This record gives sequence, structure tokens and C-alpha cells, in this order.
Amino acid sequence: MSIFLKNLSILVLSLFILTGCNENSKEMVDLIIQNGNIINLESGKIEQKDIYISNGRIKELGNSDEIPLYKGNKLINAKGKYILPGFWDNHVHFRGGKDLISNNKNFLKVFLANGITTVRDAGGDLTPNVMQWRKSISEGTLTGPDIYTSGPKIDGSGATWAGSLEVENELDIEKALDSLTNLKTDFVKLYDSKISGELYLKTIKEAENRGLITSGHMPFTVNLNETVEAGIDAIEHLYYVMKGCSYLENTLTKQLQDKTIGFWEAMPLLQESYEEGTAEKTFASLKTNNIFVVPTLHIGEVLSYLDEVNHSEDSYLKYLEDLFIKTYEGRINGALKASAERRRDRKELNAFFGKLTHDLNKAGVGLLAGSDCGAYNS
Repeated sequence: MSIFLKNLSILVLSLFILTGCNENSKEMVDLIIQNGNIINLESGKIEQKDIYISNGRIKELGNSDEIPLYKGNKLINAKGKYILPGFWDNHVHFRGGKDLISNNKNFLKVFLANGITTVRDAGGDLTPNVMQWRKSISEGTLTGPDIYTSGPKIDGSGATWAGSLEVENELDIEKALDSLTNLKTDFVKLYDSKISGELYLKTIKEAENRGLITSGHMPFTVNLNETVEAGIDAIEHLYYVMKGCSYLENTLTKQLQDKTIGFWEAMPLLQESYEEGTAEKTFASLKTNNIFVVPTLHIGEVLSYLDEVNHSEDSYLKYLEDLFIKTYEGRINGALKASAERRRDRKELNAFFGKLTHDLNKAGVGLLAGSDCGAYNS
């Protein structure tokens, strides 16, 4: 054998031994998803990568055209497919009483089937069940998204939604917050149907004193600035932000306090009095105070066009029991019975909220996407 061939044989053998040793010494991971097109949601860039997963968490990303970084117990070839982080639905409701427990539980799989891996339950009357589902999901005995929940809402006496914690005085505030703390909820959700403006602001302040996260609606009898100053962390829906963008906010607030106009009567007045300069100050205040806004554009679109769109053949109805479907009757009948003026106003408001969401985003205000899906809603 020539010296050249001998040296070549030694080199090949050395490379074989080295490669084999390196392969055997590689750390084992539970799963490798190979050749997937990874979508970077911040830059929009798409790159072909391998994803290494252990204990349910991404350990590392590697280039698909390079030597694998780890060995895997299971391999999935994702060539030609696209991969992005799981979606969050930041405003859902698990509710409807004991008769709807099983149907609410069925929702969990539907969320996952649509790529929603985390939900934020913004108040309901099934808290013990929700807490059990969350525990079972974390233990791997139930299939569903991660759940963050407010538990029952805080409202005033005679609250609109079943299961709400009713606040009529300052002692009730303490009891309500104690109850939510004992339940180990993730945040405090305030509702505006019955609670007074004074107790609403005091509830936020006390919750903030306890280090609790607060979010919710806002009574139209208080100004947006008062809510911001009290320490609210997130605002659900856009009605309240719009109110803070009106140059007539103080005037209309007084009329609402005097009950010379109502919530829906105020909508077109607030829309007409929207002022760019006032809006810019409001956006800056929300951003400076790190207050998030949950626009819930999905339900706004659905409810605005119930008079035109027939949902009787919607594909999702097959996942719902008759009792659950029945909870939507009030919404549908209300839309069909509304006056032509009310229907027009609702559609115009829906379009306006789309622009307002765009402007909030442009101003750098934190936004959370939420559908407001659930019994009685959409």
C-alpha cells in the first residue's frame, strides 16, 4: 500500500471514530422537530430550523443544514410546514352554571385545535372547575391550554353576572379581595354594571396596595384619568379608552352621573367628540403607566353584524350543546329588534374601534388580543 493510501485510510478511520464518538456523546432530548419554517413574529423573517425540545420546553434552535446538536427520542419532519409560537386568547369566559360545566370543558380542546395554547379567563361562575382543569392540564392528565383566571368578577349590588362578588361598602372590598387571594386567582377583574364610581376606584387602590393585578371595565361615572391614577393594570374593551379621548369627557361624565344620558346614548357623542390632541395625551398616559388594552375586536365584529349574518350553520355549533347555544338567543334577538339607527351606530362604532386599535398600537400602547368568547357572548 502506498504511503498516500495508508494515510488516507487512517484519516477516514479517524473521522469515523470521531464522528461516532461525537454522536454517542450527544445529549438526548425528548423531541426534535426538523426542517420547519420558523416564523419570527417580531421581524417577520422565516428561517428553516430544527427545534430541540425537552420536558415540554424548547431547549435550543439549530440550523437544519448543519450537524444536529442533540439526539432525539422522537423525530418529526416538518419540511414544508410553518411553525410559530402558540396564540394567546386574552379574554375568554368559562361560565353558565353547573349545566354548562361539561360544555365549557369541551372548549379546552377547541382552543388547542386552533393553535391557542394559553387563555385568560376574564371572569365567570365556574372558578372551582377552572382551577381543577388548570391543575389537570399542568399535570398532563387533561388536554387544554394554559389558563390564567380572574375567578369571579367584582361588581356592585345586584350584579349582572352570576357568581360576582358584590361590593356595597369598603368592608366588602376587603372581603372580595380576601376571597380572590384565597382562591389564588391570577388577577382581579372589575365590572361596571352596578358598582359605584367611588367604590370602583377604592377597589383598584386596595388591590394595588396588596400587589394584585387589576383589570376590567370602567364605570362611565368616572374619568379615565381617575382610573389610571388609581392604578389599573389593564382595560378591557375600547369604550373606556374612547371616553378618555373625548374633549367632552368631563361634560358627558357629569351627565352620566346625573343619569340624563345612558351608556349607549353616550357612544355616538363620544365618537363625535374624539379629538386627536386629547387622544395623544391619553395614549401617552397609558403607555407611561404600562397599562394594557384588550380591544376584543372579534366580538365587536360579530355583534355588529348579527342583523346581517346568519350564524345558524356555523361550523363551531357542532361542539356546543343545545343549552349553550340557547345562551346566545338574547344577543341575536337584541340585534334583530334594534332600530335602524341603533344598527347603524353599532357598525360605525365597530369601524371606529378598528381605527382606535391601530392608533393605540402606533402610539406604543400594549395591546392584548382577546375574543370575548364563551356562553352568552360569541
